[in-house]
Order: sequence, then C-alpha cells, then structure tokens
Amino acid sequence: MPLNTSFHKQRWPIFNDPIHGHMEMNPLLVKIIDTPQFQRLRRIKQLGGKYLVYPGASHNRFEHSLGVAYLAGCLVKTLHDNQPELKITKQDFLCVQIAGLCHDLGHGPFSHVFDGLVIPKAKKIKNIKGLPDDIPEKWKHEQMSVQMFDAIVKSLKAENEDVLKEHGLDDKDVTFIKELIEGAKTAEWTYKGRDEDKSFLYEIVANKQNGIDVDKWDYFARDCHHLGIRNSFDHQRLLRFVRVCEVNGRKHICFRDKEADNVYDMFRTRYTLHRQAYQHKICNIIEDMLAEALIRADRDLHEGKPKYMLKISEAIKTAEDYSKLTDEIFEQILSSTADNLKEAREILNKIIRRKLPKFVGEARLTEKNISKEKLPETWKDAVEKYKSTDPTVSLKAEDFSVHVVDLDHGMKDKNPIEHVYFYSKRKPNEASPIKDYQLSSFLPKRFNEELVRVYYKITDGNKEEEKKKLEEAEKCFHNWCKSKFELK
Repeated sequence: MPLNTSFHKQRWPIFNDPIHGHMEMNPLLVKIIDTPQFQRLRRIKQLGGKYLVYPGASHNRFEHSLGVAYLAGCLVKTLHDNQPELKITKQDFLCVQIAGLCHDLGHGPFSHVFDGLVIPKAKKIKNIKGLPDDIPEKWKHEQMSVQMFDAIVKSLKAENEDVLKEHGLDDKDVTFIKELIEGAKTAEWTYKGRDEDKSFLYEIVANKQNGIDVDKWDYFARDCHHLGIRNSFDHQRLLRFVRVCEVNGRKHICFRDKEADNVYDMFRTRYTLHRQAYQHKICNIIEDMLAEALIRADRDLHEGKPKYMLKISEAIKTAEDYSKLTDEIFEQILSSTADNLKEAREILNKIIRRKLPKFVGEARLTEKNISKEKLPETWKDAVEKYKSTDPTVSLKAEDFSVHVVDLDHGMKDKNPIEHVYFYSKRKPNEASPIKDYQLSSFLPKRFNEELVRVYYKITDGNKEEEKKKLEEAEKCFHNWCKSKFELK
C-alpha cells in the first residue's frame, strides 16, 4: 500500500514537545505509548546521574523516544515524497516509527549506568564467586528493548487480537521492527523483515553504517537544550538534503555534498557532549557511586533470599521483572531502614550530601608504551616514591583511584565522515565518500583521545588534613604526568 497523502490528513493525537513542537502520532503509536512498558520510561533519566551535576538534565527516556519516533516519520516521509521510486509503503512508515518509539524500552535504572556499569560488575562478581553465570557476555539494552516490545505486542493482542491487522501490520512487520531496533550489522543480507532493496530503512533508527540516525538527532538537540550546551548541528537542514542512493550494490541514505560540514558538526557535537557532560569528571564519579550502590543492594534488596543471589541484575531475565526496574530504586534504597541495605544507603547519602571523591587531576594519554591496565600500577609507584613537601602529610596509594576515559567522534580512531556517502546536485543518484579537498582544512588529524583521571577517595576526615593531602596529591600527579605523558 503506497504512502499516499490522505494517510497524513487523518486527525492524529498531537504531543507538544519543547524540541520539535507539535508532533502528530499515529493512533497505533499512542496505544503503545499507553502501555505500562512504555510509561515506565517516564521514570528513567535520559542522562543517568548527570542531573546531579547539571540541574536541567532531568529529562527522561519517555520524551526522547517520542522525539525519535517523530523524526523517524519525518525522514521516511521526506524520502517517500522526493523518491517515489523507492516504493515506501504505509507499513514501512509505521514500522520505522514504532522502532523509533520503542528503541529505548530496554534501558535500566539511570540509563547507561545499568548496562554499562551495573551488569558488567554483577557478572564479574558472579565469576569471582564461581556462581552460575546467566548474564550474557555482552548484554546491551537493545536486547531488552526487543523483549519489552514483544511484551507490548502480546498485551495489545490480548486486548484486541486484530489491533495490528487494523493498521496493516503482520508478523513479518513485527520482525522488521525488532530488526530495526537492533540495526543492520552484517555485510551479508540475513534479515527477514524486509528485502535488501529496503536496506536504507535499517539506517534510520540505529545506523550501524556510520552512526547518522534520528536517535542521535533527537538526543543531541534534547540533551543540549537541557544541559545548556550550544548545538551547532542542524538536523532540520540535513533532513532537507537526504536521499537514497545505491552504493556498492546496496541502497544507503546519503546527503548532499555541500552538507559535509554540517555532518561533521554532528560528529563534533557528539564529542563535545561527551567531553563536557557525558564524561564530565564529577558526573563519572557520581555514576560510579550509583553503580556501586546498586551492586551493594543487588544481593540484599529482597529479604529472605540466599546471599549469593543478585536480584537487581537478575531482572534482565524477563521483561515482566525488568518492567518494574526504574530510577525509583534510588529512593527505595534511600528511604529504607533495613540493615541489609545500609552500605548502599550510605553511598547514596554521600552522593546527596556531596561527600564525593576529590578530583586530583586529568591528563591526555600520549605515551603509547603505557597500557591502560598498567596506569594504576605506575600511579601507585609514583605515590610510593613521592617525597612530600609537607612533613605532616603522607600519601597512600590505596587512597586514590585511577580512571581512563575514551573520547571519540563515534568510530574510535577513525574519521567517521569517511563512512558517509554524498551526492552532488548534478548527479543526485550517484553517491560516494567525500574527498579530502572538499572538507575544511581545520578538521582534526586525530578523532579520538584517552584521558587519565585521578581521584582522592577519602572525604570523611579532618578538612584541613584533606586539603593538605589534596595539594600534595596534585603535585604528585603533576610529577607523574610529566614523567609518563610528556606534560609540559
């Protein structure tokens, strides 16, 4: 069924959004939005613990998901209107929007804190204790998004068996939506939702080809808005110059060559957000503490269970259990008076009262001979050899922690723009990577960097003593950097 104009003239519910304005939503999307699995996203912070540093960053996964669904619809409609030969159908349009809507259903408490810190730590504990390990090696929230979407489909069918059929969708479309959520990853076409001639649809919500997708378009605009950080990337302009072209035997989403700088600004915006907010020196330490609190509570949250059971992390086993897991666990632990949650509660109280590890210093890693794994060892050696200028102060290596932060433009050390295809005004159906001479000479030569950060962990002692230790630690850190990282 072609995506005709009458399809868009139906009266659809409207959501008023601070980023995109008035967003129309298909009634089927509204039915999904009104399920408990989706409403749960109202109680999960988009930026994890960043709101504890940036006061405005208290927005949730709920509104981000609405924005991604809206932008997915805008992109598909643009392609349909400009290139009718693509034969985009009403079902294609609806599936891509639903995938955008549901792509983040699988996020856990404090978003990436859960899948990036809590689950790996829980897995490590189980390995150390020699317990049965039922946590997948590389568990990611996208896997749970698919399970949660399955639960939504099941619940909708229980209410009205024909609800999907009423909107022209069948089991193949459900498979397609789940594939879109995970994104196309392989060179060989193994997907069942759509044939290879619709490969470009797999690049809209989760683009594994070059990272340009509507998910980023929304969270760049939304996060910058709430963080108070300027966004130099213009997704609305890029949307006007999008086309599908065949490159190397497969159809890809491509952009006008004159938009190369705007595309680069997108990747630069990603780096800026990570540098200034996502990997902020205090944000990172707070989120480490949040993860530690959840791990401490993991065993003890449910009384009467064997001590080796990791209950919070075990919620990933089923969508039903997982749907009950939100940021509200912070308040549940904090307000509890149970003795078995005392350690977790103390960590959260330290966060609230700002009893945080003190930041000692940061340096960019430039010495290739030192691996990340050996950094703590070299810092320990530096502390032990350091001769304090104040005889009343002695530094101990165990009082410090060393962290390494990776920053890049989206593709590790590679230039991401080399993986984007561009077309010209004269040849709108032919696309290729942009040439070096067509790009600004001000672009960086390197596209990733590693930062080493050191924190002083003791914060409950005498304030005057702590101040002296911190001063000596900063001197020790400078000496360490000068000898190891050629700091001038």
